Amino acid sequence: MAELTFIGGVGQVTGSCHLLETEQGKILLDCGMYQGGREADKRNAADFPFDAGTIDAVILSHAHLDHCGRLPRLYQQGFRGRVYLTEGSFYLLDLMLKDAASLQKRDVAWENKRRERKGKKPVEVLFTLEDVNALLALRQSFEYGVEFDVIPGVKAKFSEAGHILGSAVVSVTLNEHGKQKKLVFSGDLGNPNSPLLRDPQTVTEADLLLLESTYGDRDHKPLEPTLDELRIILQQAMQSGGNVIIPAFAVERTQDLIYWLGKLYQQGDLLQQKVYLDSPMAISASRIYEQYTYLFNNDDPDFKRLAKKGWQAWLPNLVYSESTEDSMAVNQIDGGAIIIAGSGMCTGGRIRHHLKYNLWRRNAHIIMVGFQAQGTLGRDLINGKKNLNLLSSEIRVAATIHTLGGLSAHADQTQLLAWAGQFNEPKPDLFLVHGEQNAALSLQTSFHRLGWAAKVAQEGQRVDF
Repeated sequence: MAELTFIGGVGQVTGSCHLLETEQGKILLDCGMYQGGREADKRNAADFPFDAGTIDAVILSHAHLDHCGRLPRLYQQGFRGRVYLTEGSFYLLDLMLKDAASLQKRDVAWENKRRERKGKKPVEVLFTLEDVNALLALRQSFEYGVEFDVIPGVKAKFSEAGHILGSAVVSVTLNEHGKQKKLVFSGDLGNPNSPLLRDPQTVTEADLLLLESTYGDRDHKPLEPTLDELRIILQQAMQSGGNVIIPAFAVERTQDLIYWLGKLYQQGDLLQQKVYLDSPMAISASRIYEQYTYLFNNDDPDFKRLAKKGWQAWLPNLVYSESTEDSMAVNQIDGGAIIIAGSGMCTGGRIRHHLKYNLWRRNAHIIMVGFQAQGTLGRDLINGKKNLNLLSSEIRVAATIHTLGGLSAHADQTQLLAWAGQFNEPKPDLFLVHGEQNAALSLQTSFHRLGWAAKVAQEGQRVDF
């Protein structure tokens, strides 16, 4: 009998990783990085609770770091199997992991200088660029809807998840002793209000379902009021003379933002003269998106026509800030600009510098457009924390903080219930993953009201399958 063990992405929204063991071999569903403070750093540095060398394959739902970020670490510890992923994820994985290796190298060099001055032992990077390149050589991509062999007796298929480019719902079919069983892993399900991607594809058959619960305790604000709020915030910023700072994930959230800002520009409602995209990774991801416009699900004829020419045809005042010098120049702008930078949870990257230069300004506006995990600077901001230690400086928060949940790339509670409700009877055994405890418990209660005995997955829990 096959067995599933929940390794990560339970009790929290990062570190997605689930181990499937059959008589023929071992498969990981995702191998993500933990995010959110020192405890997350410790977990990333710890050894896996299994022998990496015995893993035959990894099936990747998508290329966000909380789902793929420890793959090079897995290679470093002995993994030599295949990494199966969608065509859209193939190039994004390259971008995400190389960027992560580069940032680690820089951050560890800085940290070790500080440690040397204090007489402390140096720390090491989680993985190197060499580890990344070796891992990337193990990739094998498949189109949506194409069934492929994973290991003997196990087949898999990807369906559109609508979360980011290449994101997938993973269906795994096992054949053991003449019996067939099917596991479905939702990965991260997208918000059907996405202006770019197709809606999550319906899946109707499963014996076991792993469902994300990031927004399991709430519904998003409707799209139109959210866009009206964005329009008002941008107008207020122009009236006050301040900058608008938007922490954004490099993949999908940034491209959605460019679309909506371009929409305002096309309508004559964008007063800011410059929109700075200050993230080399987001710029690279945007260029990858330009190559996959055929995967977009947008009926706007103007956007279809201009998107083929690139993002800057759609949003002409978009400026790419690629070099460190470009970014430093943006820091000197004290008003009238929109600045989009990573990371989305404000845990690193250039956004921290822009926050340092703007959080203390009363005329500045900070717009949070994505989920902020516990222990992150972004969570502190939406919780109203007024004094922050940021880049070795004490900062008093005087800027106005806005949260635009309607722009989320995750499905909300109602959307999760509706997607899962399409499964045929008898309903599959249901385990909730990838959500903080309160969100998962709330979603569990909602399923119970519908007569579905959902369970909240626990770290280390084993399930016979």
